[in-house]
Amino acid sequence: MLLADVAATSAGLAATRSRLAKRALLVDLLRRTGPDEVPVVARYLAGELRQRRTGLGWRSLRDLPAPAAEPGLDVLAVDATFERMAGLSGPGSAGARSALAAELFGAATAEEQRFLAGLVSGEVRQGALDALLLDAVAEAAGVPVASVRRAAMLAGGSEPVAEAALAAPDPESARAALDGFGLTVGRPVRPMLAASAPDVPAAVAGFDGRAVVVDAKLDGIRIQVHRDGDDVRVYTRSLDDITARVPEVVEAVRALPVRSVVLDGEALALDDAGRPRPFQETAARSATRDAELAATTALRPFFFDVLHRDGADLLDAPLTERLAVLDAIAPDHAVERVVTADLGVAQEAFAGWVAAGQEGVIVKDASAPYEAGRRGGAWVKVKPRHTLDLVVLAVERGSGRRVGSLSNIHLGARDGEGGFVMLGKTFKGMTDEMLAWQTARFRELEVADDGWTVTLRPEQVVEIAFDGLQRSTRYPGGLALRFARVLRYREDKTAAEADTIDTVRALAAPQG
Repeated sequence: MLLADVAATSAGLAATRSRLAKRALLVDLLRRTGPDEVPVVARYLAGELRQRRTGLGWRSLRDLPAPAAEPGLDVLAVDATFERMAGLSGPGSAGARSALAAELFGAATAEEQRFLAGLVSGEVRQGALDALLLDAVAEAAGVPVASVRRAAMLAGGSEPVAEAALAAPDPESARAALDGFGLTVGRPVRPMLAASAPDVPAAVAGFDGRAVVVDAKLDGIRIQVHRDGDDVRVYTRSLDDITARVPEVVEAVRALPVRSVVLDGEALALDDAGRPRPFQETAARSATRDAELAATTALRPFFFDVLHRDGADLLDAPLTERLAVLDAIAPDHAVERVVTADLGVAQEAFAGWVAAGQEGVIVKDASAPYEAGRRGGAWVKVKPRHTLDLVVLAVERGSGRRVGSLSNIHLGARDGEGGFVMLGKTFKGMTDEMLAWQTARFRELEVADDGWTVTLRPEQVVEIAFDGLQRSTRYPGGLALRFARVLRYREDKTAAEADTIDTVRALAAPQG
């Protein structure tokens, strides 16, 4: 299959808001995709490269060669080129990578260049999320959506499931192939995800007065732990194997009174008072094997679910049954929770855990099974939402669907001396109308343009929502916003009325 076919489908996906129209486009392409091409095409349709790291960044893509006049790139050849880039290291690798990129982009048409650049940057904005892709696989193969979703959950990814379903000669064979995917201890499954609610009353209201499980939402890293005898494997939310980096988690799970188990939870570093240490300390500890850091920053596992115990799969059991198993085998490592139908109790738990340094709560349907990879209504997370009025200091050119727009904004707080302290960047939360408005507005404020970043007069105030703050050596104020997103532009405020860095530091103080 030509890359041009995938790029054209991606452009079609971006051009419509209709979920049915998007699915029809995906089904049409998948039915034209060869079995050996399915893994690559499926990942590209989800807006991602198969390679986690290629070494390419936007700076290396700023001066692309002239586009080809006619399409000729094959998707498997493109994937092979990115694989070669990912494998480069050592002296001369940067030059070799640039040469491969120039050759690849030089063979691409203008539309293919835009698509490839979006894949590299992770900014293919087409609305073809993984759940929609799985729906399209089900329709293309003629099998129930539920069968595809469950297989993807157990396989830990869409590609093997799409390959199995679409390679089958008929729907009956496809369903049999999907039924062959089962929970295997040692092979990670997609984690169950939570929807969001603005506050605890809204989250609890979705359960119609029934008793719910309210878990503390810990400020750690998501882990999934598999134990088979003495063999313990630890995986992240993205299913990366970090076993060698977290020996204390391995030791804790080996000590549990089970022969085999699959646990879902969080790992985090605690201070001497039992409060969570800053998130980046937990993240840094889980990302390295450094012995000195491991000696000073131990991770402790906390679990909120169990998917398997001693030969018995528990995925389809109600949450309350799974929690009874968890309490029986790991009471010292269970996440704090309350079970209640009383909104006041849930609200009090939320306030207490946030005061203790945690992220918030997750409100859960007590009778729900474990639906891995799904962001449905059975789990609903609530975090305290923080907002700041900040000033836009600069803006970067958009890519992918946002080519031609000024997109990624640089955010600054007043420093009290007439200047501004940068706290991070974001392109989240922007509607198409907002993008069009800010592109015109920021051209009015332009001071300099280096071809990628446009420096602005610090006049435009924007209201930003964010989930928390973390220490940062990248920004001069020593702090960075976590999960920042645009709420609205404040035409009613001047830059002199924006929040100060002292306000930001006061918010950071309770977080350590």
